[in-house]
Amino acid sequence: QVRMPADLMRYVVEKGSITVDGVSLTVVKALPDGFTVALIPHTSDVTTLGRRRPGDRVNLEVDLIAKYVESMMNKTTGDT
Repeated sequence: QVRMPADLMRYVVEKGSITVDGVSLTVVKALPDGFTVALIPHTSDVTTLGRRRPGDRVNLEVDLIAKYVESMMNKTTGDT
């Protein structure tokens, strides 16, 4: 389970993409304060994710397409 800031949670959807420490992963479950992913053994072995422990900080990048959609929706509705 990965916790993340509330302002980024709007970009997290189940079966959507998220990048953790430069590794693109699929969200298994979106939670109120974070998300879960499934790591296959190969991914754990060839990335730093296999060495991560509870409480470690990670770099998160949300799905760029979600940001594009949000931007387009804001232009359509007049929100900024």
